[in-house]
This record gives sequence, C-alpha cells and structure tokens, in this order.
Amino acid sequence: MLALFETLALEAGREIMHIFEAGCAVESKADSSPVTDADRASERIILEGLRASFPGIPCVAEEETAAGVRPGEIGSAFFLVDPLDGTKEFVNRRADFTVNIALIRDGAPEVGVVFAPCSGRFFSGRPGLAETLWVGEDYSVVARQRIGVREQAMPPTVVASRSHNTPETEDYIAALGMAEIVSVGSSLKFCLLAAGEADLYPRFSRTMEWDTAAGDAVLRAAGGMTRTVNGAPLAYGKRNLPDDVDFSNPFFIARGR
Repeated sequence: MLALFETLALEAGREIMHIFEAGCAVESKADSSPVTDADRASERIILEGLRASFPGIPCVAEEETAAGVRPGEIGSAFFLVDPLDGTKEFVNRRADFTVNIALIRDGAPEVGVVFAPCSGRFFSGRPGLAETLWVGEDYSVVARQRIGVREQAMPPTVVASRSHNTPETEDYIAALGMAEIVSVGSSLKFCLLAAGEADLYPRFSRTMEWDTAAGDAVLRAAGGMTRTVNGAPLAYGKRNLPDDVDFSNPFFIARGR
C-alpha cells in the first residue's frame, strides 16, 4: 500500500507541476477557499489509483467532498486524500504545497505520504518506519533515509502556518519563551517535526482531516504525536458532529519527542 501511495503521489506531483508551470485559473469554493485545475487533476489521479487497487476501502477526498460526494459508511479503515494541500501557496507561486495520501485505521493515521513537488521533498510513514525520499528529475525515487523525531531543543523550534496564523497561536508561542519560529505552509509542518528539524506545531485555527492525516501519519511513524488541546490523540473519521461539519478537526498541538 505504501508503495502505491508513493507512486500515485509522484504521478500527481508531476501533473501539478505541469499546471504550475503553464499557469491556470483560480476558482472559489462555497467556503471561499481557492481551487484550481491542479487540485482536480491530482485528485483524479490519486482516486483512480486507490479505487483500482483497493476497491473495498472507501475514499474521502477534499474536492469530492466539496462537491457533495462522500461515502455513506467509512467503516474502520478508509483513505483520506488532500490532492493539493496549500493551494494558496500554489496560487502565490510559493514552493511548499504538497500532495497528501493517508490510510486511517480505527481512527488513527496509519500510513501516509507527503510530497512537495516544487521543492522535491518527499516523506513517507508506516507503523515503525518514517523516511525521507529523494526524487529525481524523472519523478522516480533515487534514495531513502530513515528519519525520527528529536529530543525537544531548548529553546524549541516551532513551526507555524504561513497563511493561517491566529492570536491564539501567537499567545501559545509567546508562553514558550525564547522559541525559534519557522513559518511554512501545508502539511510539511508535520514532516519537519518527523525529520527532527523542529519540535512543536501548534494549530489554533481551522483544519480538516485531509489537511492533517498524511503528515500526522509520518509524524507518528517517526515517534511523534498529535494531540488535541485536551491531551487526547487527534482522531480521524469524525462525522455527525454537533457543532461542525464532517471531518473537521479541533485545535491541536503536534510534537516530536
């Protein structure tokens, strides 16, 4: 399954970069978030591949969900797909947008890949093994290296959202004291923790499960964890929420060791 995730992410990344280089129109969804042909093309590649190889596992994908397409029952295992996380970064021609594919099992992200096609950074994770991959110009994997979270540095390095910072996030970081701040878009924030390049990722603004699942899977495979502000592991497959839409996340804090 992880090999398929990697192959599909590379194929989707190649198509995203074709569109990135050629340019494309930007539309707005019902929630005012942007969507492009790159989002749709990437999602089509990924979903066709997943459904052909694993027809019995439901898929939950950002653009299908926005169009009102979602499985009736997801059961104990399902795929979560964000075909282009960081569309705002893509539109503004910044490099840190990603392709995200994850398997959720019993409410936890078990397998995941995160590929940033513009920068070439690629991370994958399954239980007990997280890796960074080197990708060649032909979009093939040319090398791999195991990664893991580090003991928290003092002062800690904190990654924060470039596009979605909030006063609550700033207050949390201020309470840490002399923290070093790294601003980065998309799910790469989880991966910096997984690779031992940062220590904390506090998120006190809105996210959806497809935004976080793949990066969270890599982080957990590397020895880290994502928890809500109440200390519970961030759970996936949330539906019929009393005060929010399906698959929405509460605020959370991701940590290395």
